Amino acid sequence: MPRHRRLHRQNAGAASYARYAKKVDRFLKDVGGTVTYMGKMNELLIGHETWDAIILVQYPSRKAYLKMVNDPDYLKIHKYRAAAIDRSVLYAIDEMDAQELFFGAKS
Repeated sequence: MPRHRRLHRQNAGAASYARYAKKVDRFLKDVGGTVTYMGKMNELLIGHETWDAIILVQYPSRKAYLKMVNDPDYLKIHKYRAAAIDRSVLYAIDEMDAQELFFGAKS
């Protein structure tokens, strides 16, 4: 693909994601979700996965997340996210302390 077309597609994706980001905040707040970290990738040190950015969002529960993503008004703005992202990974994560991490059980 010619470089100018690839750059146009990247710029269009960034603009589409920015549009989504401006609108999603309301939905996050409605279910008690908060963005806890955002970062732009710099260089890969270990592994083979490559990403442009990482965003960590904390929800009070999986139920709250599901409520948000099934909201008919949220679904109307999701098209901007879908247009911006080639692929993504979504993990549901449970918090743990060091005892659990290193020894496998809570004290």
